[in-house]
Amino acid sequence: MSDAARQVRDWLATYDASTASVGYLLCDRHPADAIAVTEISPDLRAHDLSYGELARRSAALAAGMAELGVTAGDHVATLMGKGIDLAVTALAIWRLGAVHVPVFTAFAPSAIALRLTDSGARLVVCDEDQRCKLDPGEDVPADAPWHVATTAARPQREGDHTLAGLCAAASPVTEPAATGGDAPFILLYTSGTVGPPKGVAVPVRALVAFHTYHHYGLNVTDDDVYWNTADPSWSYGLYYGLVSPLLAGHRTLQLRAGFDPELTLDVLATFGVSNFAAAPTVYRTLRATLKTLPPEIAVRRLSSTGEQLSPDVVDWAGDVFGVAVLDHYGQTELGICAGDQHIDGADTPRKPGSTGGPLPGWAVSVLEPSTDEETPPGMVGRVAVDIKDSPLMWFTGYRGSPDSSAARFTPEGRWYLTGDTGACDKDGHLFLSSRDDETILMSGFRIGPFDVETALLQHPEVAETAVYGVPDDLCGEVVAASVVLHEGVVATEELAEELRETVRTRFASHAYPRRVTFVEQLPKSPSGKIRRSRLRAADG
Repeated sequence: MSDAARQVRDWLATYDASTASVGYLLCDRHPADAIAVTEISPDLRAHDLSYGELARRSAALAAGMAELGVTAGDHVATLMGKGIDLAVTALAIWRLGAVHVPVFTAFAPSAIALRLTDSGARLVVCDEDQRCKLDPGEDVPADAPWHVATTAARPQREGDHTLAGLCAAASPVTEPAATGGDAPFILLYTSGTVGPPKGVAVPVRALVAFHTYHHYGLNVTDDDVYWNTADPSWSYGLYYGLVSPLLAGHRTLQLRAGFDPELTLDVLATFGVSNFAAAPTVYRTLRATLKTLPPEIAVRRLSSTGEQLSPDVVDWAGDVFGVAVLDHYGQTELGICAGDQHIDGADTPRKPGSTGGPLPGWAVSVLEPSTDEETPPGMVGRVAVDIKDSPLMWFTGYRGSPDSSAARFTPEGRWYLTGDTGACDKDGHLFLSSRDDETILMSGFRIGPFDVETALLQHPEVAETAVYGVPDDLCGEVVAASVVLHEGVVATEELAEELRETVRTRFASHAYPRRVTFVEQLPKSPSGKIRRSRLRAADG
């Protein structure tokens, strides 16, 4: 048995045990004086939170949540940006054995309400500036069943709570709940081409997969200053910007600001970041901005995921930073399961165009387009995870979506189908080709065409619409929409801007279509399915 296989086995024995406790594993077992979170403000001021303080504050908040009726298995949503408050809130949820439901702060009230209603959230904790999105209106019911707590100094609405008030409510919950490896501790929603967002329930045993990537994929060590720039309302930022560093007892940097290339360079230099993980958009934007690397920046490891890096960006990163930026591959339903590894002594030569091979504990292969047989090396097919040979596989299906769940697995249950296409070479290196489900990957965010189309169709002038992704040099892809208007409606740039604003207000501020094209009809198959590939080709 290899050292990696032995380590995975040991983590499985701990994280999948009947006594497994997320609050203990991510906080209470670590040295109290070690730094857990460093929150960085836009002016580069830093506030450190130790593991001891994280334990104390989360125990107090858990008691306040319990007084509101939150118990093990209940869902608690957060509408919060990066930082200490989010870390404390998440640990309080897990200390009770409850389930964390992260909600992206760029979402509009309709998208927020959908997730709160579907999850059955009992409590929503939000930043002060997000409270208005929970007010009763067209999307949020006046008699919403959830409590609301904010980061404000005092309640902002009648019946509201504050984090400070909840923390002072009762005796702290000092003993974290032991839920076992099968119990969910996160419910994260993911978007696809068809239908509303689907809930992915993440069980405690998934911690094994997260720790494996943290150690073998990212190679974060005790001496590193680790920074993952992804938003913690999405899988990469949540799994590997918050959960995995706390699981390993490391410090995580949390920047309370949107992405800005100059600010990113300042954080790298000021805090001595040695291990950096970011979406490809970050590297592409830094390339467009950075002429020479400031001498204070000395990064040891660079990692990227979300989409494949182009060879020119890979070459640029190697020339400027002096280390290779390695591609990694995964999904909300898996975490990261494949990629080039940073581990000293285990590095293999990077193959241009490849995202690397399976990480320890995973078996990733490619199946024939129309059968469930593996393809010969080099032949394009459907990327799949061999469940039988993947002890880290944890996803079993979507919450309340049996049809969508069944479509992810082959009939006999051996293979999980990722929805991506690609090829494997004789050495097991994966070369990705495209996505089957037409999800748009923009600046590291997954955007489902269905969500944007649903918002556009709420505009009274729109008869039909199709949303798709088109290539973009910085973002990877941007959202584009072809729109059929009702008879007699005149297409204007003013109307196009109205449609963009409709998406901003009815779905999410980041997902509006950068390109709006007015057409007389949409291309469809004989069965009536919209052929987005034709629209994408025409727009490209």
